[in-house]
Amino acid sequence: MTMDLDIRYAAHPDDVKHYDTEKLREHFLIESLFRPGEVHLTYSHVDRIIVGGITPAAAPLTLEAGKEMGVDYFFERREGGIINVGGKGSITLDGERFELDKRDGLYIGMGVKEISFESESADAPAKFYFNCAPAHQSYPNVKIEISQANPVKLGADETSNKRTIYQYVHPAVCESCQLVMGLTMLEPGSIWNTMPCHTHERRMEVYFYFDLDAGQSVFHLMGQPKETRHLVVANEQAVISPSWSIHSGAGTSNYTFIWGMVGENQTFDDMDHLSPADLK
Repeated sequence: MTMDLDIRYAAHPDDVKHYDTEKLREHFLIESLFRPGEVHLTYSHVDRIIVGGITPAAAPLTLEAGKEMGVDYFFERREGGIINVGGKGSITLDGERFELDKRDGLYIGMGVKEISFESESADAPAKFYFNCAPAHQSYPNVKIEISQANPVKLGADETSNKRTIYQYVHPAVCESCQLVMGLTMLEPGSIWNTMPCHTHERRMEVYFYFDLDAGQSVFHLMGQPKETRHLVVANEQAVISPSWSIHSGAGTSNYTFIWGMVGENQTFDDMDHLSPADLK
């Protein structure tokens, strides 16, 4: 089994103003998440979120706690959320097996000691997209099919942002300490997510973009409202968004993205709204 952990440190907005494209991508873009038979994790010092891609092939994969976490096992002091974006697979938590089809989710509570990931077929492996955050209390493990997620419809054809937000790890669906996680699907003809955009100083966020056809991209907007920057993001790549940054994007076609938030609260609409006229 191959498992790697990339460490990303927090960046002050005044410093980020001076980053060129290469530096922005180095600090905020996660380019590689899924490789068959491997676990790829990124540990961000922004609220200590861990973002990862777990792709079991012929053999199961596990998560192990290294020196960076300072604990005996991975979920000793953490909780996690997973959404499968690949083929059918399963996750076993302390002997309890959960089958996950594409777009099925799973909340993992603090205290799980043994965890393994399997794909039903190595030729069409599961792709488990993973968010993980520090936790203070143990809550039950919960499988969340997309039909059980809480749907919120937003946007309009006229503004090219018609979309459905599916809340998976969310107070309306299951209990968690601080992690909030869900999936947003844009309808054909819509390209904008989160426009008008916002910030939320109380929470950071990670965006994972997928369901993009070959050759298509998302232009992810970030930075402070008066000092915006952008990253060109390909299919199955993720962006770390600090609490001071806007997080919005426009694609060259419609797409789907998974959002994960950790921080001070779990209030989904706790945000500081910005109009397009506020941006520079």
